[in-house]
Amino acid sequence: MCRVPSMMRSNLFAYGFRSSFLLAGIAAMLLVPMWAFSYVTGISFGSSWPPTLWHAHEMLFGFIASAMAGFLLTAVPSWTGEKGFAGRPLVILAGLWIAARILIASSSLWPALLIAAVDLAFLPALGILVAWPLLRSRSRNTPLAAVLGLFWLTNLIFHVALIRDNPPLALHALHVGIDIVLVLVTVIGGRIVPSFTSAALRPLGLVNAVHNRPALTRLAIAGMIAVTLSDVFWPDSRIAGTIAGATAIVQAARLLQWAPWRTLRQPIVWVLHLSYAWLPVGLALKAVALWSGAAFAAFWLHALTIGALATMILAVMTRASLGHTGRALIVDPLITLAYLLLTAAALMRVFGLAAFRLNYPVVIICSALFWTVAFALFVAVYAPILWGPRADGKVG
Repeated sequence: MCRVPSMMRSNLFAYGFRSSFLLAGIAAMLLVPMWAFSYVTGISFGSSWPPTLWHAHEMLFGFIASAMAGFLLTAVPSWTGEKGFAGRPLVILAGLWIAARILIASSSLWPALLIAAVDLAFLPALGILVAWPLLRSRSRNTPLAAVLGLFWLTNLIFHVALIRDNPPLALHALHVGIDIVLVLVTVIGGRIVPSFTSAALRPLGLVNAVHNRPALTRLAIAGMIAVTLSDVFWPDSRIAGTIAGATAIVQAARLLQWAPWRTLRQPIVWVLHLSYAWLPVGLALKAVALWSGAAFAAFWLHALTIGALATMILAVMTRASLGHTGRALIVDPLITLAYLLLTAAALMRVFGLAAFRLNYPVVIICSALFWTVAFALFVAVYAPILWGPRADGKVG
């Protein structure tokens, strides 16, 4: 009777992406409907944190951090040529992540310092695992460990702000944390989107359809770093708006050189372009909002979080889980539906109030419903893949 669960546990911690991607999917599936229900009904789930801060923190340092861990734990062995992470370190990481989610969800029962200590332990533990092979191999990706440290710093500031009863500072820290993840999307997405697109178009005879000009790469990364710094020192200012607008133009130009219109028949590829497209859209909306206060641009932050970050995460998790379990890179039709539902969630959350003339609770409910079904489909399709053996019989 115990044999099957034991095999499932073994497979689940056989490679870095497995447990982290599954936890990210489950978190996404549960956290958003919990927030939407709490917002609409006013019923609390036991956290003493302000509801908006709880929601934002858990999406960033729960859902996104788990997905980020899965990516790094899988990519670092590929970058360095070293053995992949497996076994006890992954169990410890998963345990820390789960413990933090439980403590935060029931924060009214625990000392704030205990909650902070457990929550703040996850990223350093991840950093220790990935930094050593990066340093040892002198990988060009080693600076990403420093970016991970800056991301952790925003979480530290968040907890200090909460303990000192300073919600504006806590929210500011979360916004900067989002910016840091967007820098990572710009760097990593700028590699995988053109690479995967070229690989997909090559069998069609489109060998030179995708370009990747170094000047645009440098400008896009510099622009996102400037966006981050502007949000640190001049948040919600016209300076921040100007930098966001200029970076939006660069990001749009960068995307166009990857020929997104060539990928429309391959969902596993076009979803990468779709997620990256939300970057210039979100930055442009931010520029409009900070310069003019136009109502249609007010929810620019969700264009960047749901549109760019969550869609890129779903795109990478669905692709990497197939490739690293020895399966063909063809997504299930239900996952194509999940891509579309997540896009609908972003459109509803960003434009539902101004463009669709819906009242705010309806926007929240509809967007949460689209999001929840999208990630429920991911969990339903990918849970057996993530806890099951590789299709090709190999280890990992």
